[in-house]
Amino acid sequence: MSDAVKIMQARLPAGIRSEYVDNGNGLRAHVLCAGENTPDKPLAMLLHGFPELAFSWRHIMLPLVEAGYFVIAPDQRGYGFTIDTAMQSAPGPVGYDTPLQSWSLLNMVRDALGVVDAFDRSRVDLLVGHDFGSPVAAWAGLVRPDVFTRVALMSAPFGGPPALPGVQARSGLAGIDPKALEKLTPARKHYQWYYATEPANRDIMTAPDGLQQFLRDYYHAKSADWAGNAPHPLEPGSPAALAVMPHYYIMELDQTMPEAVAASRPDAEAVKQCRWMPDADMNVYAQIYQQTGFQGGLQSYRCGTSGQFTRDYQLFASRTMDQPVCFIAGAQDWGVYQKPGDLQRMESTICTQYLGTHLIDGAGHWVQQEQPEAVVEKLLAFAAVTR
Repeated sequence: MSDAVKIMQARLPAGIRSEYVDNGNGLRAHVLCAGENTPDKPLAMLLHGFPELAFSWRHIMLPLVEAGYFVIAPDQRGYGFTIDTAMQSAPGPVGYDTPLQSWSLLNMVRDALGVVDAFDRSRVDLLVGHDFGSPVAAWAGLVRPDVFTRVALMSAPFGGPPALPGVQARSGLAGIDPKALEKLTPARKHYQWYYATEPANRDIMTAPDGLQQFLRDYYHAKSADWAGNAPHPLEPGSPAALAVMPHYYIMELDQTMPEAVAASRPDAEAVKQCRWMPDADMNVYAQIYQQTGFQGGLQSYRCGTSGQFTRDYQLFASRTMDQPVCFIAGAQDWGVYQKPGDLQRMESTICTQYLGTHLIDGAGHWVQQEQPEAVVEKLLAFAAVTR
């Protein structure tokens, strides 16, 4: 057992255990599990985002078990202790030039289906996706509603599949022109395009003040603890409107991400008062990412900004999510609005059984870690609604 595994297990609440399963799609998937996997228990599946891990659900899993669920939370492809057996024999860094096909959203849905099957299940009664886990969960619900029968999206609204050629793009990254941001004063860049570049992983891994300090800065900047987070809807298609987002979304052109988030670094007292992310928990992330690097997660940004898989996604143009869907996010989370129009489309068009938008005060981007009790309350209320 590696030191990183021991450090993680020491910080998990009693009742959460690690398992490893073959997902049938090239992964030996590391999955945190809680509760009993028996036919009478509904299944809840939790998909994390970047730069997180299955560990980010540690406060959510046992309350769901108490509500009657068997709960699974995998380290997604490229993260944590999950291994692509075609490339690796143990958790380790992913190379920048690794083919992107594995990180297409449709293949990530295949990953999730394989994990479900590995637990001898054919139905997920509650699928929850946070940050990058949100589009994976949305696409899972879109293409396999028979399996993923109720979907809660968190922190990243789903604007629907891209339109067919000849139809104006409606949402998401297609509406962002990185060259237009460069023409602003000062010149700027969108963080997702930065994350798609080869230096991004190296910049983070060689952060001047160390990896744990970078993670502390990053988590703080995107949380409700940073007073600068006062998000609001943005005007679509306007570089100047996008540039009102904070420094960690619309970065100065010559900055690395460690440099950007250092500008809002918390002082020692703020770190001491951070109950939702004590140093011991932050150390779990630091130790695991020190072993794996960040490129496995950054590959998804390369997929999103490259447009390489748009034609595949256009096969589902105009398709709706027809199972119950809700959206949960922190009220202090800019992620709700970073793709102008997506939230409104999700609420009005994309989801035919939309059961509400819930913005939780006192939480930024890391809502299930910052305000876990409120998130559990919203999830269980959502799960109880019948139509």
